[in-house]
Amino acid sequence: MVFVVESYILINSVPGMVWEIAEAALRIEGVKMAHAVTGQFDVVAYAEFANMDALREIIDKFTALNGVQRTQTAVVIPRRLE
Repeated sequence: MVFVVESYILINSVPGMVWEIAEAALRIEGVKMAHAVTGQFDVVAYAEFANMDALREIIDKFTALNGVQRTQTAVVIPRRLE
């Protein structure tokens, strides 16, 4: 059985860059969805990856995007297998 780790990456952007960041996020390997949102964060992305090293690479790619000010990552806690 192959386990996939999931996370939500919450992004703050500079004003006026939200759509460009959401579109660029979809080109990052492992990112399955990215949405411009209202509230505390400007973009929320969902990613799937094999391990924490892969997550680090995804986050590094986000922080390298033009207009990204800050990221916060929430790793999904998997359900307990019975």
